[in-house]
Amino acid sequence: MRTDKELLIKGLKYIAYTVALMFGAPVVLYQAFKNEGHPFFLPVLVVGFVLAILAIGMGFYSIKIIMDSLFQKEKK
Repeated sequence: MRTDKELLIKGLKYIAYTVALMFGAPVVLYQAFKNEGHPFFLPVLVVGFVLAILAIGMGFYSIKIIMDSLFQKEKK
């Protein structure tokens, strides 16, 4: 049982994207709630929620990729 290094690198790249989304989504949401009277309030709020959902989804996906690289069965 060996670690698939290429798949592990791919998982770590996805973790980096996830971390960027985890910091970006709250910033966008904060800016939306800070400017509730602005005409772009609703579009910015929707973008913030989409980024937050993407951060959660990519977090699960990147952990799955890393686990597959570590514990996947050998191909015959």
